[in-house]
Amino acid sequence: MKFQARNPADMFINQLEQAQEKNQSLVCVGLDPNEKKIAALGIELSDWLEQLVDTTAAHVCAFKPQIAYFAAMQAEQELTDIISYIHQKHPDIPVILDAKRGDIGSTAEQYAREAFERYQADAVTVNPYMGGDTIEPYTQHKDKGVVVLCKTSNAGSGELQNLKLANGDTLFETVAKNAVHNWNQNNNVLLVVGATYPEELDNIRQTVGDMPLLIPGIGAQGGDVKATLEAGLRADGKGLIISSSRGIIYAGDHPDNFALKAQQACIELKNTINQYR
Repeated sequence: MKFQARNPADMFINQLEQAQEKNQSLVCVGLDPNEKKIAALGIELSDWLEQLVDTTAAHVCAFKPQIAYFAAMQAEQELTDIISYIHQKHPDIPVILDAKRGDIGSTAEQYAREAFERYQADAVTVNPYMGGDTIEPYTQHKDKGVVVLCKTSNAGSGELQNLKLANGDTLFETVAKNAVHNWNQNNNVLLVVGATYPEELDNIRQTVGDMPLLIPGIGAQGGDVKATLEAGLRADGKGLIISSSRGIIYAGDHPDNFALKAQQACIELKNTINQYR
């Protein structure tokens, strides 16, 4: 099953794949600011973010700020600012807001406005637990990406996601089938699939064809790069957005070299991935 032909409305997916081609990278850097670690560097949050972005931008296909880290620090303005900074300084690199929103349709409309209008993100992660009608308010933003949780990387994901349903499929398999057949009318849906579950990743790739997949779990969570690429890579060498946060942004702990260390870690991951593409 092939992903639908590209059209002008596929702005997020087009931008993503152009960045992957330009930078020869499937790496997505997660921006998860830890207040204590940043304070130990003696640097302002905005400076920390900008330096990380500037040193890694040439080696990534996306940035992924996690909203909870910013909200816990009352740093929503810094979140707005860093997304704006990326758009201005590195306009070829899309921004995925990692928010994992999931609520009834009328509330989902407001969450979509939050992600796409307030923060100006290019894509947002969402939770499908409440059904397809809660996904639709996001997908109606045709130029934006909607990244749906499917088989997540955490150890306890199987507690619900691997449950067998009356139709004989697991819950995550049903999410994958709905994503490709029922929720993707505007060709802007992607799925989250953890690198920690390569067998399930292979299953999902077979189900969704060429649909792009966001892959957390490499690095600190123990996902294996080679197994992930063997299970999920498309024939064109794309189709995966491999996310790493802690393994890159906290590679260094000194104010004089934390950004350089992050750059080095990003390049190392990029090169490791490209060995198997």
